[in-house]
Amino acid sequence: MYDLTGFQRDVLYAIAGQDEPKGLAIKDELEGYYESEIHHGRLYPNLDELVEKGLVEKGERDKRTNYYNLTQRGRREIDARREWEDQYVATEA
Repeated sequence: MYDLTGFQRDVLYAIAGQDEPKGLAIKDELEGYYESEIHHGRLYPNLDELVEKGLVEKGERDKRTNYYNLTQRGRREIDARREWEDQYVATEA
């Protein structure tokens, strides 16, 4: 995950938190987090790159709508990142 941008990591987390989200659902989630508009020209090329890297799989719901899911590798990358972050960020009970 070290070679991903912060935006790409956020896309992975947004996908992980939903069940087979379509692009617009991912966009809506990120817009809520960033509190600003996410343009299609930013989102979809990043989704395609995550698919190319084998972190996300892309499926087709119908002729116009795709859905996205984390691959096993994508899930492992998120888990490894969270373990690494936990070393540096103390959580208080």
